[in-house]
Amino acid sequence: MDIRTMQYFLAVIREGTISAAAESLHVAQPSLSRQMKDLEEELGVTLFERGNRRITLTEEGQVLRRRAEELVRLMQLTQEEIAQVKHQLTGSIRIGAGESQAFRFFAETAATLLKEHPDVQLYITSGDTQDLMDELDNGLIDFALIFSDFDREKYRSFQLPAVDRFGVLMRRDHPLASKPEIQMSELAEVSLMISRASQSYWESVAETRNLNIIGTYNLLFNASLLVESGACCVLGFEKLIHTTGDSTLCFRPLAGQKKTTGALIWKKYQTFSPAVQLFIDQIRAFDPQ
Repeated sequence: MDIRTMQYFLAVIREGTISAAAESLHVAQPSLSRQMKDLEEELGVTLFERGNRRITLTEEGQVLRRRAEELVRLMQLTQEEIAQVKHQLTGSIRIGAGESQAFRFFAETAATLLKEHPDVQLYITSGDTQDLMDELDNGLIDFALIFSDFDREKYRSFQLPAVDRFGVLMRRDHPLASKPEIQMSELAEVSLMISRASQSYWESVAETRNLNIIGTYNLLFNASLLVESGACCVLGFEKLIHTTGDSTLCFRPLAGQKKTTGALIWKKYQTFSPAVQLFIDQIRAFDPQ
């Protein structure tokens, strides 16, 4: 029973199936199955409930999971301490984020980390929730900043201190631009584009509120060009598109809409590099008080 076996064991729990874990680890499925069987034989216990579509741990498996997390974390701490002694913390941090003012929080956290550890590299991917969840599950990013519900059995999370307000991006010469906020009923005759991430929600609203949804967008900038052309209005978060000064656009909040908070999520039972773990530790240390 070594560290690699513990990492493989946690990967099986994280991915939910042997086949998915084998794919994420880039190992053959029969080999991984054999290693998990060998682990059970070595310990003399059954770790997994067989016959379920997703991995279910026995009581003994739950005990080993806790210990495996401790062992892997201890190894990470050892690597971090060695790196700190050498003053050469390196590695990459990969964040996928939906468009939101909340990303400023991560920008400030990353700026502090990069100043203290200039050899760390930061990679940012923009996308909607669907894209980001796929990339997170496939190991292409370490974190995803999302604004929808998620599987709390599969991911750890940090609730963002910032909030976003939802509303309508429109031209300044639009008939509704004179209003301080927009009632939902006033959008019945307006051509609207919605984000792909919120498509199911707005389509259900459209059925009862008679909204005219003409399409979806992935990133707001391109959609804003359609707004400038007069083709439509866009439903989205505020302060993401320039609407002051000589801009032809303006933003008006939707009346009665709650402000939205996002969450930074990452996989449970994941082995992270020292740089990624340090980023997590700095985020968790944040105290909004």
